[in-house]
Amino acid sequence: MVSRCYSAGLRGIHAYEVTVETRMDPSTPKYFIVGLPEKAVKESFSRLLSAIKSSGLHMPGGKIIQNLAPADIPKEGSGFDLSLAMGLLAVSGMVNESMLEDTVLIGELALDGSLRPSRGILPVAIGMKHFRQKRLIVPSANAVEAAMPGYCSVWGVDKLCDAVQIVNDPAWRPPVTIDVDQYFRVREAVGHDFSEVRGQAHVKRALEVAAAGGHNIVMIGPPGSGKSMLAKRFPTILPDLTLEEAMETTAIYSIYEDISDQGLITRRPFRSPHHTVSDSALVGGGRIPRPGEVSLAHNGVLFLDEFPEFKKNVLEVLRQPLEDGQVTISRALTSLTYPAKFMLIAAMNPCPCGYSGDPQHECSCSYGQIQHYLSRISGPMLDRIDIHIEVPTVSYEELSGREDSESSESIRKRVEAARNIQTRRFSSNPRIHCNAHMGPREIKRHCTLNEECRQLLKIALTRLGLSARAYTRILKVARTIADLDTAAEISASHLSEAIHYRNLDRRRDLL
Repeated sequence: MVSRCYSAGLRGIHAYEVTVETRMDPSTPKYFIVGLPEKAVKESFSRLLSAIKSSGLHMPGGKIIQNLAPADIPKEGSGFDLSLAMGLLAVSGMVNESMLEDTVLIGELALDGSLRPSRGILPVAIGMKHFRQKRLIVPSANAVEAAMPGYCSVWGVDKLCDAVQIVNDPAWRPPVTIDVDQYFRVREAVGHDFSEVRGQAHVKRALEVAAAGGHNIVMIGPPGSGKSMLAKRFPTILPDLTLEEAMETTAIYSIYEDISDQGLITRRPFRSPHHTVSDSALVGGGRIPRPGEVSLAHNGVLFLDEFPEFKKNVLEVLRQPLEDGQVTISRALTSLTYPAKFMLIAAMNPCPCGYSGDPQHECSCSYGQIQHYLSRISGPMLDRIDIHIEVPTVSYEELSGREDSESSESIRKRVEAARNIQTRRFSSNPRIHCNAHMGPREIKRHCTLNEECRQLLKIALTRLGLSARAYTRILKVARTIADLDTAAEISASHLSEAIHYRNLDRRRDLL
């Protein structure tokens, strides 16, 4: 006798249907599982045996073969337990096999028959849009996560016997329903605010421009000038996630860790890996690749403090995600692509001791040491960073001032207004959400310059020796500054400010 039930696997953040075929022959009791199962899947039989017996259900005897199709894709994780158990119960006649045709089952079984939460449920729930099955049974802890996309009916169960009851009689318990909008209505209190930062008005302006256009930025300044403090407050001026962005972000975290207690992620992620991070931890890796820091920062911020201290090979692997908004990881078993459209904020000292150019401290570094330190960041990497801004030491008068500076909420309103302009501008192209994502065609169309601006840009490019990539970055930043001013055209003042933000290009002799 052969039974069929259905589960789902993941390739990156995309789900694919897995057919669990179970065959039982009256023979000497043996168990085989095929279809490229990984170790956790191979070990499932002992869990299934104990869970079925603990639930008071009948375990079939004889020779049992279970196949996970398609058989040419590796199956990883313990989420196949529930579907494997249901296949065994189907061949023993305890489950109505016809009811399994419309059901996808995911969950890890404990020895007592209870279900533990599984990773990657949200991507499966999103993938149900393209599956022919329209029912999804998951552990209760994952039920809210699974019900968010709304593409199928979702049941959350605590025990194997409950899953059997629902398969046999879906009316036994109503499916889970949630209000997705409630996650956006509740705004969590933020511990940081730009009003706490003294001085550095020009740096706050640069960060506002970066937030308004989705631009990458690097801050250069001595220790204690406030670079990390400013970076940590940067997410407070970013616009809220849209529902689509929230789903994408939550799907990545669902693969990476158990998010059953979080629900939908509605706040933009902020990732700050230590400078000792490896390249595989940054972009993702493993035998079957998992998302790295660049993907966990998708739709949010990746903050790299002490930028030149990162290993050179680690910084160079950032080129593809910075340029393409995604990262492809190839291994012997598979090749996976994860989204990685993030804003990069980098902070660095101007020299090894940190005090080059600081009027209050004497620099102890030689010209050669400074040259070697700055050369750790390659020219191609700097070209991919739109804004370079110096962060000087804050004076006593600024630190002791009684008046608070502008709040994050006030800045965020201007950022949101500029983003709304860009949303309307790129409404016909769903791949582009802000000025930083513009390609050559969009730059040609939306970044037109008058004669005065063309002459100004020509002089700047000639004197600074800028690359073609830096040229396009200047135009994108100028377009964002114009949007903050609600100006239809880029003016000379907008272009001058954008050119001013190429600080490290003026230090090419040291790179």
